[in-house]
Amino acid sequence: MNPMQLTDEEIIKSCIAGEVRAQKLLYDKYARKMMGLCLRYAENEAAAEDMMQEGWIKVFGNLHSFGFKGSFEGWIKRIMVNTSLDHLRKNKNHFKQVEIDDSHDVVAPEVSSSDSIAAKDLLKMVQQLPPGYRTVFNLFAIEGYSHKEIASMLSISENTSKSQYSRGRALLQRMIQVEFA
Repeated sequence: MNPMQLTDEEIIKSCIAGEVRAQKLLYDKYARKMMGLCLRYAENEAAAEDMMQEGWIKVFGNLHSFGFKGSFEGWIKRIMVNTSLDHLRKNKNHFKQVEIDDSHDVVAPEVSSSDSIAAKDLLKMVQQLPPGYRTVFNLFAIEGYSHKEIASMLSISENTSKSQYSRGRALLQRMIQVEFA
């Protein structure tokens, strides 16, 4: 098995057949990206590792249901996002119910486009956001879900999703402004 010549489909089929080397290949190929995804939802690296481990257990347990339609990486990401959300739900009730009407006083400070922020610095700032803000910010700004989808995923109102995003974004911008002032 030459890893450089195998397609995802071949690796997945080998994983389904129980080949341990194929499982390692699959893990090695996507683990770094998935850890980055989990870090965006977690408050620290240990929590992200827990999320990722739970996610990989689900990935390997459900490979047979992939079906080879669409992006495999997208399929894994969806599992990791859902696993991260499940982890957050299990560990704390962090979705503060705030309606958008209550957030009219939130004003996002301007950050110059010439400010350069390293990805690791931005990730640390995102991790410092309160869990509800961080989760909605990630789902909307990074994963691309709509507020309607987020509301359904998190069992909150659409207005709460909008409010959490708005407040999280404003807080993140203030953090950036303080860091780079």
